[in-house]
Amino acid sequence: MTLLVGDGPLLGQLAIQPSCYSRLVNKWYCTDYLKDRHHDLTSALGQHLQITAWSLVLGILIAFPLALLARRVPWLQGLILGTSTMIYTIPSLALFPLLVPFTGISMNTVVIGLALYALTILVRSMLAGLLGVPEEVRESATGLGYGPMRLLVRVELPLALPVIMAGLRVATVSTVALTTVGTLVSYGGLGNLIRDGVQNNFKAEILAASVLCVVLAVVLDAVIVGAQWAATPWTHRRRTA
Repeated sequence: MTLLVGDGPLLGQLAIQPSCYSRLVNKWYCTDYLKDRHHDLTSALGQHLQITAWSLVLGILIAFPLALLARRVPWLQGLILGTSTMIYTIPSLALFPLLVPFTGISMNTVVIGLALYALTILVRSMLAGLLGVPEEVRESATGLGYGPMRLLVRVELPLALPVIMAGLRVATVSTVALTTVGTLVSYGGLGNLIRDGVQNNFKAEILAASVLCVVLAVVLDAVIVGAQWAATPWTHRRRTA
């Protein structure tokens, strides 16, 4: 936590403290803060990235079987999609405290909560991608001797990948933003710094953490786009042909 120098007995410290640490100045941009607290920033960024990654992995592991089930049993589609949407409507201020009795005040609370929030996007995109595979393609693959698992892995998933990745991009950016709310249980990554900056009215801390949060979202989105480009070479080859 970064403390600002006020106008009381600590005023004499202005001679040795960076000027932007003073409440009399309190700039939005403070290079001294970036230098002095870079360990805090990198630590919070690392925690933010870790929570986001684990949340997405858990969300994918839950969403994929649900999407397959919804495709296989059409009358369950409404129930699965409706339930995932209902979970997303629960405010994080209520969801995280509800998980605490089971997971404790730990990173697991935030990871599970964010994974549940991601389901509404991931399940829909996976289901839409799988349903978008042309039926004649499935029939042709089946005629060539493809079994259900081979058909799914070798034919359906590659064709559904662009839609699935589009949903993953949205879920990733959303999760990066929602991770900051984890500060409710002291595991919010950059959200912890934003909270401290608000409590101490330290503008430089708020801005630095917020900018890093945006940069993280942009970088992760670019990584997913690059992974999709590498995994679906036939899409960009067709465009350049």
